[in-house]
Amino acid sequence: MAPGSPAQTRNDVVSQFTTFRPKLFAIAHRTLGSAWSADDAVQEVWIRLQRTDIAAIDNLEAWLTAVISRVCIDMIRHQVSRREELGRDASTEPAVADKDDDPSEIAMLSDDLALALQVVLDGLGPLERLALVLHDVFALSFDDIAPIVERTPAAARKLASRARSRLRTVDVGAVRERHEAAIVAFLDAARNGDFGKLLQLLDPEIELRSDTAAVHLAAEGADHGAPLLASGIRGADAVARVFAGRAELTRLVLCNGVPAAAYVSGGAAHAVYLVTFESDRIAQLDVFADTAQLAVLDTVL
Repeated sequence: MAPGSPAQTRNDVVSQFTTFRPKLFAIAHRTLGSAWSADDAVQEVWIRLQRTDIAAIDNLEAWLTAVISRVCIDMIRHQVSRREELGRDASTEPAVADKDDDPSEIAMLSDDLALALQVVLDGLGPLERLALVLHDVFALSFDDIAPIVERTPAAARKLASRARSRLRTVDVGAVRERHEAAIVAFLDAARNGDFGKLLQLLDPEIELRSDTAAVHLAAEGADHGAPLLASGIRGADAVARVFAGRAELTRLVLCNGVPAAAYVSGGAAHAVYLVTFESDRIAQLDVFADTAQLAVLDTVL
């Protein structure tokens, strides 16, 4: 096959997409707050790429960043519409002062930003989320962000400043301490089979979701104390039964900058538990063991 042929070009794009996939997932995960939704967003970008004339794409990374951003915007707006919530359009909110010495212009530490985002995510508009994530996490200039959020560079800067100001109202240190303590208490209660304590730590409407690889991994280790995972389980009582007397090799970790848990063996994480809190109770557990998924989750043991 001659170099530069359409098929060869498409093969190159497929390879590049695989290279950029972790970045796309990270943008979506930080913006949407859900690994499942982030994976859906990345898949949607892949579908759109397949329908696009790749010869017309000058800068694939920039194109992919713009598309994942727009997909995230659409998903957030769809979620808001589905919940029938009335939100403010970021373009109609009062602008913050645009001063070089304004604390809201100073980027937060990555881990602090990730945890603060998790706490106030629903209070931020989709454009505010994206402007902040693209600038503070991925270091895009506001000139590059402007066409993505369909604003001027100055307006894009204000979107990020407004979001950053909201995040700075979060006492990140206190939140991190409470969440880490709750995860440790949850794992201790699981290992000790303390059903009553598990119920105290879980939100009554908690949802436990596990990918196929996690379900298979847990089934293989069920006789050795692995949790009794299934693809979807809802309710504190049902989830407590999954973990009571189990999770011996699961421990506290950081994942994408926020407290999480992981099944660790041989110095590696074989399954990651992403934890979502509601009023300091565990409201959602998302378990991933698929190797491709683990590769894009920044897990620190």
